[in-house]
Amino acid sequence: MQPFTLQEIQCFDAVAREGSFQAAALALNRSHTAVFAAIAKLEGSLGMALLDRSGYRVGLTEAGRSFHRKAQALLGEMEGLRLHAHQLSMGEETHLRVILGDTCPLHGGLQLLSGFFGDCPDTRLDLHFETIGGPSERLLLDEADLILHWIDRSDPRFEWIDLGTISFVPVVAPGFLPFAPSSSLTPEQMRGLTQCIIRDTAQNAPNTNFYVVEGAPQCTVGDHAMKKEIVLRGMAWGHLPHFMIEEELRKGRLLSIAGRHFPGNDVALVAARRRDRPHGPVANRLWDYITRHLPIFG
Repeated sequence: MQPFTLQEIQCFDAVAREGSFQAAALALNRSHTAVFAAIAKLEGSLGMALLDRSGYRVGLTEAGRSFHRKAQALLGEMEGLRLHAHQLSMGEETHLRVILGDTCPLHGGLQLLSGFFGDCPDTRLDLHFETIGGPSERLLLDEADLILHWIDRSDPRFEWIDLGTISFVPVVAPGFLPFAPSSSLTPEQMRGLTQCIIRDTAQNAPNTNFYVVEGAPQCTVGDHAMKKEIVLRGMAWGHLPHFMIEEELRKGRLLSIAGRHFPGNDVALVAARRRDRPHGPVANRLWDYITRHLPIFG
């Protein structure tokens, strides 16, 4: 078996993904002839056919499918190496993109970040606020370096540091309900009452239902601060983070309706980043800084 080149592997991968030599050539910005020649050379070097050319679309042979799986792993490692080399060539990052999610206590999150970035005058903090599925989506689109929010822990692309648990409580203002508040309220009783919910900033993530009563009138807001004001004024009911409403619950300005049908929700707050991406020196120091300052929220 003769040695083969990375360029030949890239051409093979493009044809396997695009289904034709012409589409692969367009994707790679190369000529059809160059791609065809690279695949022919690769197959000649390996001594076996990787592509099935008998159909309308070019397909993979059984050997080609097995080879392609290994080729994808190799190309992934090469991309990671390229990104790592890019980070090394840049030196320390000029900015880091951090997203605070709606489940992160604002005071604690900002205190954590200010404590670190105060000692990094040459790295700018590029800070954004996102809700529900937005932080994870930004991270997976490589539009953020770090998020403080919840994640899908079954996704192998994430690594995380546990920051604590945030409890959400279903609450109403006194006099909002047309019946006596209790822990046995049902969705049917609440269906005619306006529920305040947070808008999801994710563009393509599936809708996540956090105890939204189907068919009930809704009031949508951009953050929990606005949601709290709406609920306090008796304009709607909704779930709010316990850390935001402790005083209001204690003084009776808000009433919990938590029970069997509306049990509330506990969310695991984390600092998360991509496991499958290289990180620069400042990003790694921030990760270590967060680890050293645990526990943070609870």
